[in-house]
Amino acid sequence: MADKGLKLDKPEASDKKAVDKKADGAKRPKKAKVGLFSRIKRFFKDLRSETKKVVWPTKKQIINNTIVVIVVMLCLGIVIWGLDAGLSALVNLVLKSA
Repeated sequence: MADKGLKLDKPEASDKKAVDKKADGAKRPKKAKVGLFSRIKRFFKDLRSETKKVVWPTKKQIINNTIVVIVVMLCLGIVIWGLDAGLSALVNLVLKSA
């Protein structure tokens, strides 16, 4: 009975847009032009903060990863060498018979 004229629930879409426009205008100050040196300063400040977030690997992890890379390179080198030798022999065989 007492709720006839009161809107206690969610605001309607038109009311929400009006509220958003007011809030947007109050929250966003006009952007000032930022100078070159202040942008450079900001870049290095951000760079420093991001560098602090990096999780650096331990010496043991570096050694293990390096060993894995060297072993994989050697295996792939052997496979490529084998394919090259086999295909070269095949080409020589075809050319000799022609």
